[in-house]
Amino acid sequence: MDLKQLIIDKSKELNIDMIGFTGCEPLNNIKNYLITRQKENGQTEFEERDIDKRINPKLTFPQCKTIIVIGLSYNNRLNERVDYKLKGLLSKSSWGRDYHIVLKNKMEDLIKEIRSIKNFTYKYFVDTGPLVDRELANRAGIGYYGKNCSIINEKYGSFIFIGYILTDLEINFSPISINSQCGDCNVCIEHCPTGALEEPFKVNPKKCISYLTQTKDKIPYELRERMGNKIYGCDTCQLICPKNKNIKDSKHNLFLPKVTKGYMDIEELLSISNKQFKDKYGYMAGSWRGRNILKRNGIIALGNMKDENNIKLLKPLLNDLNPMMRQYAAWAILKIDFEYGKEVVEERIKMEKNEDSRLEMENLIKYFIHKVYQ
Repeated sequence: MDLKQLIIDKSKELNIDMIGFTGCEPLNNIKNYLITRQKENGQTEFEERDIDKRINPKLTFPQCKTIIVIGLSYNNRLNERVDYKLKGLLSKSSWGRDYHIVLKNKMEDLIKEIRSIKNFTYKYFVDTGPLVDRELANRAGIGYYGKNCSIINEKYGSFIFIGYILTDLEINFSPISINSQCGDCNVCIEHCPTGALEEPFKVNPKKCISYLTQTKDKIPYELRERMGNKIYGCDTCQLICPKNKNIKDSKHNLFLPKVTKGYMDIEELLSISNKQFKDKYGYMAGSWRGRNILKRNGIIALGNMKDENNIKLLKPLLNDLNPMMRQYAAWAILKIDFEYGKEVVEERIKMEKNEDSRLEMENLIKYFIHKVYQ
């Protein structure tokens, strides 16, 4: 029995776009990179702190012999118009059904099919595991690294979700790891809004808009201005990539934005309750961060639009129960109209009881004075 071919055949029956195999040897080639990143404070709060766990599959699954890596395309297109006056842009990764759930179900179905032939033990992950999934995908032949650090597949481009199964199966396969095919192209680096792509194959995650829309940490003022109207995630480096032209469209309708059409209504986002948010948006990947973080991003988007009509939406937020909302509303108002905003924010400072918020508003005024009159 050719177990590898059987698994490939079953994956096709299950509508899995890409599948590959790699061993369980430590990912030593990326260890120094991860160490340097950690020393430079480049790790995000979403990453495993223990570098050995990030590169050694057997620290997660001691019985590991073969890793099965799968990929699903989410290269969907949508030309439907939305009637929101104030649009907050969603990354394609959060258009439709939460991909964590979709890939988890696909892998469970594949595991069930394999176990009907051969019993084995396993662990499987979609984003939640400690290992560097892009490195596993590269080693399994799913794709090569683009200069934006995305994995690029020849047929499906870089709009792919990755999942992997650590198994104790003994499967015969040949190492495939694919070298980059970016050549002299640097368009992703040139178009990154925040300069997060500091050089080929090196991203500063703490400057990446995708990270900024998810972090709970305070976002630097200069980076807020580069976020535009993005509410969750960022696709700029992928949309501009020539390797994503003329690739296969996704056949997975679950990833289509049937509810949002690819945007969120910012005006609604400012007033929606937690329950309403979960009921309407709980199905999508971006909902994991909760209403407050996306609401904060909506406030930043309103500030970046520089429309004085948005001040009437922002001004009530200076009295929001959440100090974070008050602070970001002050930033947005000052950005739209500094002279008016200075008066409004100074009035709020007089009644602000939260020391951190008061200091933040005072610093914001100083920042914009320097920015406006320098």
